[in-house]
Amino acid sequence: MSDDDFRAAGDAVSEALLRRVGEAAPRPRLEPTRRAMELLGDPQNSYPIIHITGTNGKTSTSRITESILRAYGLRTGLLSSPHLTRMNERITIDGLPISDQALAANWDDIQPYIQMVDAELLAAGEEPLTFFEALTVLAFASFADAPVDVAVVEVGMGGEWDSTNVADGQVAVFTPIALDHTTRLGNTINEIARTKSGIIKPAASVVSASQSIEAASELERAAELTESALSTEGDQFELLASRVAVGGQLISVRGLAGTYEELFLPMYGTHQAQNAAVAIAAVESFLGAGTQPLVGEVLTEGLATATSPGRLQLVGIEPSVLVDAAHNPHGASALVTALGEYFDFEGIAVVVGILADKDAQGIIAALDPIADGFYVTTSHSGRSLPVDDLADEVSGWVGAEKTTRFDDVASALESAREWAGSAPRRAVLVTGSITLVGEAMALATAGEWMKS
Repeated sequence: MSDDDFRAAGDAVSEALLRRVGEAAPRPRLEPTRRAMELLGDPQNSYPIIHITGTNGKTSTSRITESILRAYGLRTGLLSSPHLTRMNERITIDGLPISDQALAANWDDIQPYIQMVDAELLAAGEEPLTFFEALTVLAFASFADAPVDVAVVEVGMGGEWDSTNVADGQVAVFTPIALDHTTRLGNTINEIARTKSGIIKPAASVVSASQSIEAASELERAAELTESALSTEGDQFELLASRVAVGGQLISVRGLAGTYEELFLPMYGTHQAQNAAVAIAAVESFLGAGTQPLVGEVLTEGLATATSPGRLQLVGIEPSVLVDAAHNPHGASALVTALGEYFDFEGIAVVVGILADKDAQGIIAALDPIADGFYVTTSHSGRSLPVDDLADEVSGWVGAEKTTRFDDVASALESAREWAGSAPRRAVLVTGSITLVGEAMALATAGEWMKS
C-alpha cells in the first residue's frame, strides 16, 4: 500500500469513531470499556501508567512528563485530547502521532471485540460504546502492540467514571482544578475535585499542583482512603523561579528528591513552568518513588524537547499570530498574564470562537483588558456557539465598537491580520477553543505565515 492508502485508512478510523456518540456527551460508566478491555486480554495492564487529570494544564503536563520519560530512553505512549488537526495526534508513540498504518491495523484488530460489546449494550437497552470509550480501547491496545515501557494517559473528562479509569495508574497527577464542565462534573469545586480524585488507586503515588482549599481537601481525603502518598506543590515540591529566555523560559524547581536549576523550557507563561514542576515531581514519583533525583542532563534534554502545540504558540510573523487553546476563564486569565510577561505588543486583535458548553462571558471578561477588538467567529465543531449568538453576547459585554462578526475562521483571520499589519508591534491572538485553534494552525501552515 502507498502512503496515500494508509492515510485513507487512518481517516477511515477517524470517521468510524466520529460516527459514535461524541465526547461532548460522555456516559458516566466504566463497565462497557472494562468489558472491551477484558475481551482483549486487558492490554492496559501490560505497562505502567501515569494518569493525569485536572481542569487546566493536563495536556501540557502530560506532554512534558512524556518528554522527560522519553529522554530517559523509555518507549512511551501518550493518550491526550482533543486533537488539533488529525485524530492520530491523540495516540502518540515515542513522541510521534501513531502512524496511519498502525492506527488502522490496531482498529481492525479490536473491531470484533468492539462489535461484541456494542451488541451486548444494545441488547441491554443501552447505547453502544461512545467515541471516547472506543478511542480509549484503541489507545490501550495500540500501546500494548507498540509495545511501550510506560503510558502517560490524560483523562478525557472528570476522572472516576472516565473511560481511561479502567487502567490503574501507579502515579495519579492533578493539575489545577477549577469550575468547568459543570453540567457533567458538578457545580462546586468540591464536587469536581471529588469526581477527579476517582483516578487515585490503592497505594498509588499522588502528585498535585497547588489547589484551592476545597479541591485540596478532596484530594487529601481520597489519598487517605486509598492509603496513597500525596505530594503537593508548595509543600513537597515547588517552582522556585522562572525568567524569560529566547523561545521560552529558564526555570528552577525544587523536586521531591532534588533541586534543578536553570532548565530551559520552550514554552511561555508561569503556568507552563508550574506544569513542568508538576511533571518533574510525577517522573520522580514514577522512576524512584520520589527518593532519587533525576539525572541532570537527561532532565535538561526532556524539558528542552518538550512541546505543547496550540498553547501560546507563534504560528505567524509579520504580523505575529499567536494561538492558545484557553477554553475557560482560568485558562484565559493565565494566557493574559503570560502575554504580558513574554511579549510587548502595542495592540492585539483577538479572534475568538467558543463552544456552547463553556463560560463565554468569563472568557471574554478575562481577555477584554488586552483586546483592541474581538473578531468573533465559529469553528466547524458542532459544539461551537453560532457566530451571531456569540457576537451578540460579546457586543453586550464589551461594546459594539470592539466587536466584529465573521462567518468563518479564514475571514476573521484575514481581517485581524490586516489590522495588525497596519502598524508596528501589533499582533493577532486566536483563542477560545481548541477546534478554533486547530483551524487557525491549518490556515497558517497553508498560508506559510512563518515565512517573512
